[in-house]
Amino acid sequence: MADTTVRIDGNTLRLPGGVAVRFIRTLRLPESGTHPLPPGLGEFPVRRVADYADRVPEAWRARGGVMLPVYLREAMWLSFAGTSEPAALQVGVGKVCAVSGRPWSDRPARDPQNYVVLPRQPWLDGINSGTGTVRQFVAVPLGLGATVEGQVTGEEVWGGVQLQSFALNDRELARWREEERRRQVPPAPAPPGAYGGAMPAAFGSPAAGGYGAPAAGGYDAAMPMAAPPAPGAAPAPAATGAAPPAPGAAPAAPASAPRAAAAMGLGVGGSMRQEVYQDDRPLSDWSRQPAGRVFVHLVTPPEWRRITGEAAPPSPVDRAAYTRAGLPWFDYYDEEAQDLAPTDTLQSVKPVGDWLGDDHEPWQPPAPGQTQQLKDAPGKPVEDGDW
Repeated sequence: MADTTVRIDGNTLRLPGGVAVRFIRTLRLPESGTHPLPPGLGEFPVRRVADYADRVPEAWRARGGVMLPVYLREAMWLSFAGTSEPAALQVGVGKVCAVSGRPWSDRPARDPQNYVVLPRQPWLDGINSGTGTVRQFVAVPLGLGATVEGQVTGEEVWGGVQLQSFALNDRELARWREEERRRQVPPAPAPPGAYGGAMPAAFGSPAAGGYGAPAAGGYDAAMPMAAPPAPGAAPAPAATGAAPPAPGAAPAAPASAPRAAAAMGLGVGGSMRQEVYQDDRPLSDWSRQPAGRVFVHLVTPPEWRRITGEAAPPSPVDRAAYTRAGLPWFDYYDEEAQDLAPTDTLQSVKPVGDWLGDDHEPWQPPAPGQTQQLKDAPGKPVEDGDW
């Protein structure tokens, strides 16, 4: 039987079949207009739910997976750099497909396509809601109706992000590996500061106001959104082998009955130029059984600290400071790839500002010449659950 184990390697999720997924912090775009690709400002830390089973809600233990901390209205994108073999990766936001807008499925499908093709798709910044564009992933609490899940299904039950990968079938995988063996050409390294690459050290210092600087107040400050314990909730048995706090982290809260955590999901923000590529393989090339899957819980910073004993990373640098520093934005175009047409379902999703109000942080557009053109494992297994 094939190994379906998902593991954490640093902050990278590694799904069977060579799929690598990282969650990247970024600048939030304004909700009007269409923009270049925003920069990567560091990775979200990722932890296994099973390591904190005595501090997370029962529903999280049942779903298994991993968790990461996000601020209210914080934006993110998914990087697939490091994926080593072809895969069809489904990306769900509250169990709504981010590519097709259809309900979560256990199979890859066409008409509409419900997956991204790796490694052809280098990243995904949002839902496929326009021709040659996506709308940015933005974190919002459940219960307002602002998530993609709430707008598409009328309910907010799941939240979080869901990933499920499908490898090529045995015949096609053997053929692909033989072709790769003949080529034996190593990929070119990403240029310094490229989309998803490391940012210059000076900008990442507190003095520069960049990633790693103290979080300022305003939209990106930590929001105290933790809910009270559920009435009548019974204490859960304490887990063994929980991960120790990171060096210098505050001690974790003493074990107690897990309370209902402030659940977060993904809504949408501004539009950016990005294609979601159409698969040029027949559907029969892909396995019918998933190679691996994982549920990604989104946690508010106060809850993250309570559960893990770690402080969440400070909120990303403000947009004006980034642009004033002259650091790059990006455009990416692959002339050999075919863009997927958006579905009516995802085109109709409204931005989070319709629920949370206007973004009062001034927008600072990139200066002329600031946008760069791109192109033309170890660790414990992540436990899957019932979702």
